Amino acid sequence: MFRSLALRSAMFCLAIALFSSVASAQVKIGIINVQKALADTDELKKASEDMAKKYQPRQDEMDKLQKDLESIDAQLNSGKLNQAAQADLQTQGTRKQRDLQRLSDDMQADVDRDRQAVLARMSEKMQAVINKLAEDKGLDFIVEASQTLYAKPVYDLTTEATAAYNKANPAK
Repeated sequence: MFRSLALRSAMFCLAIALFSSVASAQVKIGIINVQKALADTDELKKASEDMAKKYQPRQDEMDKLQKDLESIDAQLNSGKLNQAAQADLQTQGTRKQRDLQRLSDDMQADVDRDRQAVLARMSEKMQAVINKLAEDKGLDFIVEASQTLYAKPVYDLTTEATAAYNKANPAK
């Protein structure tokens, strides 16, 4: 028992001695808000513009359907229609509402798919930029800003990461 206690004490002292020598070494860190760094890149801004242009015709079609639905609703609420006309308009309204919902769901799925593809591609590029930034600055760690409770602003490399990304990956 004494031998086990002595062995544990010796191991504990050895661990403290090793930790204190590592702790006394200068560790260089940086903080990056990756989400903000990506959002501020020229490539993402260009991709957003391109996506808006790509989906504008579908958005216009959805706007037209919405106006048609408002017109149908106004006609139904006017009280000037006979029952057959009301039934016809309600059928048209139901069909247009279903078309609008389907078009909206399809467009949202397509936008989400395109956005995820762009972000996945850009995230890989940003990781390479961050690695190079760490090497160039001689940093031991780069931590995601959202995982940090406090850091001095001097450690924030978000703007530098965005600039390095824009330089390495110019928007086309």
